[in-house]
Amino acid sequence: MADEFDVIVIGAGPAGENAADRAVRGGLTAAIVEERLAGGECSYWACVPSKALLRPVDLAAEVARVPGLTLGEIDVARVLARRDEAVSAYDDGGQVRWIESVPIEFFRGRGRLDGPKRVRVTTEDGDERVLTARQAVVLATGSTAAVPPVPGLAEANPWTSHEVTAASSVPERLVVLGGGVVACEMAQAMHGLGARQTTVVVRGGRLLGRMEPFAGELVAESFAEAGIDVRFHTQMERVERPEPGGKVTVHLGDGPPLEADEVLVATGRDVATRGLGLDTIGLPDDAPVEVDDSMRATGVADGWLYAVGDVNGRALLTHMGKYQARICGDVIAARARGDELPAMRDLADSYGSPQVVFTDPQVCAVGRTEEEARNEGFRVRAVEYDMGAVTGAYLLGDGYRGKAKAVVDEDRKVLLGVTFAGPGAAELLHAATIAVTAEVPLDRLWHAVPSFPTVSEIWLRLLETYGL
Repeated sequence: MADEFDVIVIGAGPAGENAADRAVRGGLTAAIVEERLAGGECSYWACVPSKALLRPVDLAAEVARVPGLTLGEIDVARVLARRDEAVSAYDDGGQVRWIESVPIEFFRGRGRLDGPKRVRVTTEDGDERVLTARQAVVLATGSTAAVPPVPGLAEANPWTSHEVTAASSVPERLVVLGGGVVACEMAQAMHGLGARQTTVVVRGGRLLGRMEPFAGELVAESFAEAGIDVRFHTQMERVERPEPGGKVTVHLGDGPPLEADEVLVATGRDVATRGLGLDTIGLPDDAPVEVDDSMRATGVADGWLYAVGDVNGRALLTHMGKYQARICGDVIAARARGDELPAMRDLADSYGSPQVVFTDPQVCAVGRTEEEARNEGFRVRAVEYDMGAVTGAYLLGDGYRGKAKAVVDEDRKVLLGVTFAGPGAAELLHAATIAVTAEVPLDRLWHAVPSFPTVSEIWLRLLETYGL
C-alpha cells in the first residue's frame, strides 16, 4: 500500500464512503481510514437496525386497524435475528470489499490529523503509519451519543443508540431519557417487543420538539394508548446502579423513583472531533468543523481540509451527509483538475432537510416549520388538513389518525415547509421534498393530480384549503 494519495478520508460511514467514491470517479486516488466498522453508525447501530426493530411493531399496529385481520404475538427472537442479518452480523467484510473495488485503499485504525495534509493511522495493535494527501483530507467521523452530567448516570453504564439497537434481549422495564427521534422510535420499538413497563422522561413539554407541535401530540397519544408512560417537564436528578448489569433506580425531580432493568439515554449527539488532531492545524477539537457550501473547512490555510456529515454540524442525518459528500468529492476532483466547479452546491441545508420519524404514527417533514419561517421573516400562511378524512387513509384501516400541514411563502406563493403525521406517511415525503426544494409554484403544483384513492390526495386537500 502506498502512503500518498490525492484524497484521504477519515471515517468510512456513508458520508466518508461517498466522498471517496466521488473523488475516484473524478479521476483521483483515495484512501479511507476507519477505526471500527466500514459502513459506519447508520449501517450497524442507527438507521438500519432501528428500522429493522421498528418494522414488525409498525406492521402489527397496521394489521390491528384492519377489520378481519388478527396478528399473534411478535416472535422477538426472529425479529432480533433479522436485525442481525440486516447489520451483516456486525461483519463489514462485504463493505470493505466494495470500498476496495472502487478502488479506494482501506486502512483499519484510528485516524487523526498530524499537520497539514497528513493523517496518522494507529492500528489496534499500536502500529502507526503516516499518510499524505496531495489534494485534500476529508473528515467524516460523524457523531456520538451525548450523555448528560446527571449524577450516577455515566457510572450506571446506560444504553445509548448503540446498545439499544444491538440489544440481544428486550428489558422488561425501560426508562428512556429524551423526547427526540431516537427516544420516540426506540421507546416504541422496545415497548412493542416486550418492554411492558416503558417510561419516557422528557425535560420539555412535548415530544419531537423541533417539529410541528401536532406531530409530537399524535405520537404522545399513540404512546398513551399503548401504555407507554410519558413524563413531561421532568428532570432526572440522579441514577443508582449498585451492581453492574443489575437493577437501576432513577430518581426524578418530581414523584417517586423509577426502577428499571435498563436506562436509555437519547438526549442528542456530540460531533466526533475530540482526538482528531484538529489542534495540529489550529482548529478547536470540541466543536463542529465549520465549512462553506462546498464542504471546505473555513479558516484553514490553502483550503485542503473538508468535512462532511455530522462532524460539520449542519444536518445530523445520514442522507444529508451523503448529499454533502457527493458535493465534496465532485468539488475536490474539479479543483484538482483546474476545472470550473460543478453547479451542484449545498442548497438542501438552506431549504430544510427532509426527515422521517418511524414511529406509529410516522412523522415526516421537509423545510421549515411555521414558527421557523416566521422567525426568519417570511410572510407566511399555514394550512392544515385531517389526513384521516382522506378516502385513501380511511381504506388503510379503522381509526386512522393523521394530520398534514403546509407552510406557504405568501410573497412567492411557494412552499416553505410540509409536515405529515400519520400511519405510513413516510412515503409522502419525497413529493414534498421536490415541491419545497424546487420551489414549485402553487398554481403549478395544483396540476399535479394525486391518484384516487390514495393518501396522496392530501395534497389536493391542502391546496383546496389554501384556496386554489
